[in-house]
Amino acid sequence: MDIILGLVIGVCLSAACGFRVFVPLLIMSIANMTGHLELAPNFAWLGSWPALIALSAATIIEIAAYYIPWVDELLDTIATPAAIVAGTIVTASQLGALPPVLQWSIAAITGGGVSTVVQAGSVAARATSTITTGGFGNFIVSTIEDIGAFLVAIFAIVMPILCTIAVALICYKILKITIFRKPQPQASS
Repeated sequence: MDIILGLVIGVCLSAACGFRVFVPLLIMSIANMTGHLELAPNFAWLGSWPALIALSAATIIEIAAYYIPWVDELLDTIATPAAIVAGTIVTASQLGALPPVLQWSIAAITGGGVSTVVQAGSVAARATSTITTGGFGNFIVSTIEDIGAFLVAIFAIVMPILCTIAVALICYKILKITIFRKPQPQASS
């Protein structure tokens, strides 16, 4: 059960990494320091004061940078591979009961995969905003991503099962709209 719960928490935290790379790591650090989240032994450094300070600074810089027009587009090129790495790390931090080969394989596939999907959605939303508003509406996308990163990361720790259900429902809706949509009959002329 600990492995399944760890995987659920890790995957939800990975989804938050797709919105912002450092927010989930900061939330994990705070949660570990306050006794709300257990980390694998080799990830104990996340619950230290130096990590908390560094992650706080990195989070502030990351969030602020996304509000600078055109810099946000540049950050997406860096954030995409960083989100994959962060998603893998946060999932691995919750799978400490597994042998290292399994821990990292599962983390790379699930955590890296989920963070990649969410990050790709963020990149697409920002690109659409840039095309339609010339980049001046990107602050709205950034705000939604910030809120999403904090909420998903917090709910992943506080209510992991509910968070997973919410993510699954959203994925189902997206699949229903895009893949399982019935073709509309064309009007004959």
